[in-house]
Amino acid sequence: MSDTTSILKNRTILLGVTGSIAAFKAADITSRLSEAGADVFPIMTAGACSFIQPLTLQTLSRNPVASDIWKEGESWQPGHIDLADRADLLLVAPASAHCIAQFAHGLAPDLLTTIHLATPAPVMIAPAMNGKMLTHPATQSNMQTLQARGCHFIEPQSGMLACGYEGEGKLAAVETIVDSVINFFQKA
Repeated sequence: MSDTTSILKNRTILLGVTGSIAAFKAADITSRLSEAGADVFPIMTAGACSFIQPLTLQTLSRNPVASDIWKEGESWQPGHIDLADRADLLLVAPASAHCIAQFAHGLAPDLLTTIHLATPAPVMIAPAMNGKMLTHPATQSNMQTLQARGCHFIEPQSGMLACGYEGEGKLAAVETIVDSVINFFQKA
């Protein structure tokens, strides 16, 4: 067993996926975290489901994909609370400006934001958006608010963005995201 597998073995990671063109990279993130021993539970927003099919993440994680707060199963305990309680980490990759704003303002209109409010687990956020959106004072303020609350950010990289602009805002490389998760648990 590799060191990475032993570090992530028996760790429950909730992978939040938001409505960003970078949502397709969630498949690789899910696969790599699962291969490294983590138990990954994907949580997709409606926007994310427009970019990537839940079946992809379900197959790669070997866990059901949660996407609708109103379809939580038949247990007496709400599924979002059960997931929130079991989490060792809530990783949101990619995180849209909209999701970051909802987190910062304590809004809970969907499953991912509800889980964010309910989990005592640490939160790691990998933003992905247009560079102008990233540098907008509202987005920067929201990120600072979340950092002050203890959220960890994985900095986006510069490069060609889906909108055709070149600049900051591209989702960090999958390797960087996975390494950040591993490093987080190594320090824990």
